[in-house]
Amino acid sequence: MQEEKFYVYILQSQKDFSFYTGQCTDLDKRMSKHNDGFSKYTSSKRPLRLVYFELVPTRTAALLREKQIKKMKSRTFIENLIKNWKL
Repeated sequence: MQEEKFYVYILQSQKDFSFYTGQCTDLDKRMSKHNDGFSKYTSSKRPLRLVYFELVPTRTAALLREKQIKKMKSRTFIENLIKNWKL
């Protein structure tokens, strides 16, 4: 059985340059849903570009990391996270 992966990701709107943070198990599928307009918050902000992601070991860790990033409420924090991101 394949081990499930969890992602925390940040998208940037190419329309208004705002950021959206989320978490999922299938990043490709989730990106498609965002760009196809199936996500309520991001549907009006399309097109979207994936600018950052982290792979985390559990759903709990993904939810906690997503919350941590959102809690910062800082564009500078997110821009620094993206700038220092290493794949």
